[in-house]
Amino acid sequence: MTAGPKYEYRWADGEKIKKPIEVSAPKYVELLMDWIEGQLDNESIFPQRLGAPFPPNFKDVVKTIFKRLFRVYAHIYHTHFQKIVSLKEEAHLNTCFKHFILFTCEFGLIERKELAPLQELIDSIIVPY
Repeated sequence: MTAGPKYEYRWADGEKIKKPIEVSAPKYVELLMDWIEGQLDNESIFPQRLGAPFPPNFKDVVKTIFKRLFRVYAHIYHTHFQKIVSLKEEAHLNTCFKHFILFTCEFGLIERKELAPLQELIDSIIVPY
């Protein structure tokens, strides 16, 4: 799972896989989506009852979710963008990414260093932060 030649992402969920392992991009996405589903379904992290408190580490969990989702965007742009252009679907990808990055920046969900693989694209969307 890479985003160009300078960035490689390994998978660790901190529970089943504690030490980061090298996986293919499809496997990374599969593991990520399963992990996110587990986080969203965990009522101690995302309470479902009205008035139930969120845990103290709630923002950290959300930041990790968004950081890992960003890695998928970085991989798509670096590895598959030409194919997306050939399918004339880049406007859809760009719109989704723009909404994602604006939300991320508004709430400070990803550290600037993590955005490096797509910083040039991000700078064309918003004023750098």
